[in-house]
Amino acid sequence: MSQTSILSTKTLSVAQRQAFLDADFDLLEQDFIEIKNIDFELKDINTNLIFSSQNAVLSLLEQKDWEKLKSKSVFCVGEKTKDLLETNGFKVEANMDYASELAEIITLIYNKESYTFFSGNLRKETLPKALKNAGITFNEIEVYQTKLAPFKISKEENFDGILFFSPSGVESYLTNNKITKEICFCIGETTAAALENKTKNIVIAAEPTIEDVIEAVLEEYK
Repeated sequence: MSQTSILSTKTLSVAQRQAFLDADFDLLEQDFIEIKNIDFELKDINTNLIFSSQNAVLSLLEQKDWEKLKSKSVFCVGEKTKDLLETNGFKVEANMDYASELAEIITLIYNKESYTFFSGNLRKETLPKALKNAGITFNEIEVYQTKLAPFKISKEENFDGILFFSPSGVESYLTNNKITKEICFCIGETTAAALENKTKNIVIAAEPTIEDVIEAVLEEYK
């Protein structure tokens, strides 16, 4: 019986990789996007902070005097983002799995507050649009850039499954490659939506974490 062959569209951590090795899977990793942090000034910062990704937090932590912001309440998307913030001394007021859910919480419960949204260049309109429509005071600072890094997979490579972690990763992969019979394992609904016209073989992780994507793969082929 041949090995199950998996392509990850981002480089995994040692522990994440080990899960596939322990299951005797054939794993190929290739980064289909690149993240570049941007220098920015910590000025015109409102009462509360919003982060929709770990990348935005990591960029903030590279800036001078970032610790001055630790007194502010934080709203964020993703458990890993929350963990990173709390590890660095921030108080997370609310954390949701998706930007749409966070937008709902803010607009319904915290709509009298003001916010500064630390974002990336390819962020979706979900949060800003919801805040604007609700008349909430906010500004936005672009703190990192996501760049596509297309890579053509060899024709000799035949994968049973492909791991996708963002709509940008999907776009980058499809620049030079096609999806045929592979099962696409997606970190969340937004990533899955980027594939909806390309394939019906989509599995969405139970929770939007890399570990849950890996668990979905292991469950599929056990």
